[in-house]
Amino acid sequence: MFRRMENETGFSEFLLLGITSDLGQQQVLFWLFLCMYLVTVAGNTLIILVIRSEPHLHTPMYFFLTNLSFVDICFTTNLIPKLLVNHVAGTRTISYPYCLTQMYFLISFANVDTFLLAAMALDRYVAICNPLQYYTIITPQLCGSLAVLVWVCSGFISLVHTLLMSRLTFCSSTRKISHFYCDAYLLMKIACSDTRVNQHVFLGAIVLFMAPFMLIMVSYIRIAIAVLQIPSAKGKRKAFSTCGSHLSVVTLFYGTVLGVYVRPPDSFSAQDTVATIMYTVVTPMLNPFIYSLRNKDMKEAVRKLLIRDSKSS
Repeated sequence: MFRRMENETGFSEFLLLGITSDLGQQQVLFWLFLCMYLVTVAGNTLIILVIRSEPHLHTPMYFFLTNLSFVDICFTTNLIPKLLVNHVAGTRTISYPYCLTQMYFLISFANVDTFLLAAMALDRYVAICNPLQYYTIITPQLCGSLAVLVWVCSGFISLVHTLLMSRLTFCSSTRKISHFYCDAYLLMKIACSDTRVNQHVFLGAIVLFMAPFMLIMVSYIRIAIAVLQIPSAKGKRKAFSTCGSHLSVVTLFYGTVLGVYVRPPDSFSAQDTVATIMYTVVTPMLNPFIYSLRNKDMKEAVRKLLIRDSKSS
């Protein structure tokens, strides 16, 4: 497949134009991306360690949060190191095989994110609307099955996109990608061959991407109705507080993704490149802070872990 690409187009790599061509701004962005990547990895790793070390956090909600933190680490690791290496090496090129590989994992991890956020919304819905039946509905077996299904389905969806993308040809004059990573959206835009099948599949993927979002919205509408029926103000605040962190993450993630991709590829602009930084870099970095700072159980568990580590050292 890769040899066919090189024979038909005369090249085997793309040129990533990045965010800016200004050298001074590139230096600033390099250190900014490096710091955000390190914070993302450290923060999400801490979340995973805290949840694993505290038995009282071994609940369905935190099981999904562990998966979400792991995905966030993988998501940024798929994109940022290549950007940093290119900056250090003084090049903007990315090989065709690496480009497809990066695109595959990007789509796969993004889908895992959406499905996990939907699973977490469903968990909150059952916990608030059917609290007496929570542990009979949201069982460890169900959580494990959902997690496996999420990862397998996301990998399959991504594989379909990648195989269809590998059928396209690209002319040497249009091998420039106006981004800092290989985006399927922009690859379709610069392809020389017919992309109608890819666009139809991409449209279907957007519909599929919206399905978890609709499930989240329906869950929170039902949650809001149930919470408003609670007579005490304290009870309402307690119920809403269990959803605040998750709702913040959903707003950050879907707000930026939908703003960029629910449009034709030809309308993609430099502003959209900046907007994608929100869900590819900023959101994974903020997730640990959102869940730890807005969650009393997480704050207490983090404090215990840090005290335990300081005593052991």
